[in-house]
Amino acid sequence: MSLTEFDLTGRTALVTGCSRGLGQVFARALAEAGADLVVTARNAGSLDGFKAEIGALGRKCVALSCDVRDHGSIIRMAESALAAVPRIDILVNNAGCNVRKPALEITWDDWNLVLDTNLRGTFFVSQAIAKSMIANGYGRIVNIGSLTSVSGSAGLGPYGASRGGVRQLTMSLADDWGKHGITVNCLAPGWFKTAQNSVMYEDAEWLDYLCDRIPLKRPGKGADLTGAVVFLASQASAYITGQTLLIDGGMSTGATRALPKKLAN
Repeated sequence: MSLTEFDLTGRTALVTGCSRGLGQVFARALAEAGADLVVTARNAGSLDGFKAEIGALGRKCVALSCDVRDHGSIIRMAESALAAVPRIDILVNNAGCNVRKPALEITWDDWNLVLDTNLRGTFFVSQAIAKSMIANGYGRIVNIGSLTSVSGSAGLGPYGASRGGVRQLTMSLADDWGKHGITVNCLAPGWFKTAQNSVMYEDAEWLDYLCDRIPLKRPGKGADLTGAVVFLASQASAYITGQTLLIDGGMSTGATRALPKKLAN
């Protein structure tokens, strides 16, 4: 096997939700592997600094506005992207949001916000970009899911439902578009510190409990995701589609708290 199968030189990747956090981790990894980028956020101006960073790597970077809850915005973004670059080879559906509340406190609007962003947005961005991938006979779509797609978590009802939907959607789209040379996979992170959840990591007792449930005994870091996204975006994963790759330090094994020493031996 040649490592050139991981080389993305000559490819162009579109990554949604790049104003901060894991979106930038994914986009940076693809650029470091050789890809040029189209990056999106609701406010394209928030991408200026990141665009300059990617340019310093020697890659082309186009920044566009896109609100994945607005179908018209998605269509305009796709048209602008395909006018700015020769083709889109890779799509990473990263844009997402969360509302963390007990189930009895979730409102109608909370539910719609999360499902419209995480699930409906993923589908319609995929649909808009897949049309050009089908014409080209090639594509790599990486949907960003979550550990919550396979594991329940109190306070995360809408989020878990949306990510479970993304996992199922991944399988359906893989079946739809495989004949066109398009693979569709889901990269599902476990617990990673981001701007959305950073306040939780300030609670030492909660962090200790979390790490006790993770076989590798620590939350994830951005670097733990870079190899996986490049793999799923590259020729190295050419015969993998419809799959969900969990990057969770082993938490999906169902680990709870560590066993007492007398029981662990």
